[in-house]
Amino acid sequence: MPAPLPPLHALDLPAAAPPHWCTLRDGTSAWVVTRYHDVRQVLTDPRFVRAEDGAPDPAAAAVSADPASLYNQNGSDHQRLRHTVQGAFTPRAVARWRPWVETVAGRLLDELAAAAPPVDAVAELTGVLPFAVAERLMGLDGLDHRQLRRWAACLTADGSGSDGQAVADRREFAEFAAGLLAERRRRPGEDVVSRLVQAADAAGGIPEEQLTFLVGGLAASGSDSVAAVLANSLLYLLGERSGSWPRLAGEEQARQATEWLLHHIQLGDDEFTTRQAVAAAEIAGVPVPAGSTVAVCLGSANRDPAVFPDGLAGDLFAPLPSPTLAFGAGPHYCLGTWLARTQIEVALRGLATRLPALRLADPSAPVDWRLGATTRSPRTLRVLW
Repeated sequence: MPAPLPPLHALDLPAAAPPHWCTLRDGTSAWVVTRYHDVRQVLTDPRFVRAEDGAPDPAAAAVSADPASLYNQNGSDHQRLRHTVQGAFTPRAVARWRPWVETVAGRLLDELAAAAPPVDAVAELTGVLPFAVAERLMGLDGLDHRQLRRWAACLTADGSGSDGQAVADRREFAEFAAGLLAERRRRPGEDVVSRLVQAADAAGGIPEEQLTFLVGGLAASGSDSVAAVLANSLLYLLGERSGSWPRLAGEEQARQATEWLLHHIQLGDDEFTTRQAVAAAEIAGVPVPAGSTVAVCLGSANRDPAVFPDGLAGDLFAPLPSPTLAFGAGPHYCLGTWLARTQIEVALRGLATRLPALRLADPSAPVDWRLGATTRSPRTLRVLW
């Protein structure tokens, strides 16, 4: 029987140390970068780019693997594609959407609070809210959120399995996205997909498969990540910080706690994200030749004691001493940052307001982790109040 997986906040991450040459677990030789300022340099320096390889078929590959996705674009192609959608996700734009998020969250929270405990918070809230918000923002009224979750699972698969159903699901989603784009061209509305199509057509030169992956990232992949963050955060708060739970009902406390949770609790078990050096560079005085692979550890950077001396023992409701790298930095900084923050903050604050006595139904029960995707989160989270 395999050993139980550790909590995500307790992963054994590499220590923050100067850049060094190392062989990774998958056999790749790379310069390993773990300190906060060094990682930030790599993510923002145009001499370090994403590797431009992956599966050629957008219907048969996860979003993180296919070169047509925004995630894997570099240079002018990346900037053109990113510019097409980034206007819809600015802090000001997301602030206009907040009432929508609050309406969706309020309905789910009312239903959860009216249920007879114990209740599975994943099935009733954390695993539903981000997909319901995506459906509302993208004008997908009538689409079953369970269908969107199924597509999200195949689009975020980590490649560890060879499930033929996942390939079929990705093809099914590609067909759905193509039809959705065509429909929004014929009958545009006020939703995000309509804005995306209009911006792309105005810019010109953006392949349809790239727009398909944008829709996939917005509707499915981003929602899956927020669902995982919510479930992991709730597990941590109720299991490790239960005394702080009622304070989340405060607006400022919920905002600061959201940032703290995003910073300290990883989404998955991956240690590194990699870049390729397209030109010779130096990282903290260490020369890195052109053509080298550079592996940065965001988790280690976010726990660098030189920048974040309090670590996990820090005040849940105090501002971080430096900006988190949870969303990356530089050209590939996550577009959905502000929407993710808004959903997490609204959900946690609403839940603490309605259920200040919320607690885990069985704190000693082992966690049944959802695996096989780019994220890790509990499959179920039974709670009482």
